[in-house]
Amino acid sequence: MGRVDHSFKAMGGPAHLRFETRGTAEAIVAAVVAEVERLEQKYSRYREDSLTSAINRSAGSGEVIAVDEETVGLLNYADTLWRESSGLFDLTSGVLRRVWDFKSAHLPEQSAIEAVMPLVGWAKVQRVEDTIALPLEGMELDFGGCVKEYAADSAAAVLRQHGVAWALVDLAGDMVAIGVPPGSDGWPVGIRHPGAKQHAIAHVTMPEGALASSGDYERCLEIGGERYGHILSPLTGWPIRGLIAVSVLAPHCLVAGSSATIAMLKPAEDALLWLNELGLPWLAVDDQLRCHGTLA
Repeated sequence: MGRVDHSFKAMGGPAHLRFETRGTAEAIVAAVVAEVERLEQKYSRYREDSLTSAINRSAGSGEVIAVDEETVGLLNYADTLWRESSGLFDLTSGVLRRVWDFKSAHLPEQSAIEAVMPLVGWAKVQRVEDTIALPLEGMELDFGGCVKEYAADSAAAVLRQHGVAWALVDLAGDMVAIGVPPGSDGWPVGIRHPGAKQHAIAHVTMPEGALASSGDYERCLEIGGERYGHILSPLTGWPIRGLIAVSVLAPHCLVAGSSATIAMLKPAEDALLWLNELGLPWLAVDDQLRCHGTLA
């Protein structure tokens, strides 16, 4: 029986595997890393050879792109989230980054936001069975709001296929736990403090399942005493004035991540009510660094 700790880089951030196995550790690690890399290659908007880039290049051309069963499943899930969030979760909203530069010290002109808003709108995406088309030139899909969490679930599935009894997958803070370490009640996990990167704002004993977090503390503008986070509303094109961080525990990382993201897209009071009704353990941090929720 061997214990394994393996770090690698994936999807633009640090990744870590911790597990125990009777099998060949190197083969298991290689299989997990290959699965994460497969999904990154397939869905990254930064790669010219990805499916996402092929779909985006076809925008406005009238071309219909065939997609596989896995992608149909993700698109169906995104469609459900769009409906359940009243349009707040929208895979087409990534085009807003064209007018928002969070490395600058300037807000975009309202006219610039209005110029790009016609390209935003999940309802405009044309889907028939296993095909997709973007009708307007300049439209884009961005799977960034769900693919990392999906990859964490997929990595855990590979570990289970190899007979791993307990493990922790960590893709830049989106985590999936298989079982718990022997002799423990769960995995000790720190939830990052929005105002101090090297510190935790809360500590959680994580059971089998998944933990995902969303926050706007990484990128923001502060102008005239106002704070503008990088999470943008697909309904207005402007940053949401809501919570600054949300973490959710769920059976699957995809569910945990999308729940946290939707909460971040709501005004703070609406988000707290929504999280309270969700039926999952959660932690939220408001703009005064006050903690709320069942994990607080």
